[in-house]
Amino acid sequence: MPVFWLSEEELSFPNPELANKDGILAVGGDLSVERLVLAYQNGLFPWYNPADPILWWSPDPRFVLFPSELKIAKSMRSYFNQRKFEVTFDQEFEKVIRACKEQNRKGQFGGTWISEDMVEAYCNLHAEGFAHSVEVWKDDELVGGLYGVCLGKIFFGESMFSKMNNASKVGFITLVRMLDVHGFQLIDCQQETRHLKSLGGRNISRSDFLKLITKNKKEKTMRGNWNGIVDDPFNNVLKTTKS
Repeated sequence: MPVFWLSEEELSFPNPELANKDGILAVGGDLSVERLVLAYQNGLFPWYNPADPILWWSPDPRFVLFPSELKIAKSMRSYFNQRKFEVTFDQEFEKVIRACKEQNRKGQFGGTWISEDMVEAYCNLHAEGFAHSVEVWKDDELVGGLYGVCLGKIFFGESMFSKMNNASKVGFITLVRMLDVHGFQLIDCQQETRHLKSLGGRNISRSDFLKLITKNKKEKTMRGNWNGIVDDPFNNVLKTTKS
């Protein structure tokens, strides 16, 4: 399949099914709020090196996690029972994305691909109520977290970081439980990692993913700042975690 070139003036994308064998659909365009929202509505995401043109991806297969399939290892339960961390939402979005930018991890989306243009673009998405962060704290220090985009009942995960063992897992588990309570159907993890597979993530075909994306367009987006959306995120996990 050919790779399509996008114009900054025209706000549109080709059919995601037309992506090449590597998952690249298109090149170019911009990172405006409007284009990013349209991209996620169509199951696309940007990923490219800072010195290169913007690449838009629609990989096949797609790595996802259904909230009902979340796996919580016994070793993780003590982190919640003993409240080893504090978890918040949307309190330090820019700090989270910059921490993800600084953390390089082999085989995962993270590190140098988060350019300053990407930081600015997703901070703009956050200001418009579409992008959200999860912060994990230890003694008032930010030790882990993740960020992504919410549209309808799908959360599109972008990147995570951890400065202490299992901090990012605690943040992710707390997020998934909160999303489940609010009726979310899917967490898009983009591509497979061992970390997310251990939590219940699995591959589905692009065609199945796009069917879910199409159905999701009818759902109302939980837009706005998520700070305070649940009084105690840890409580939410404890109530739904089997001992």
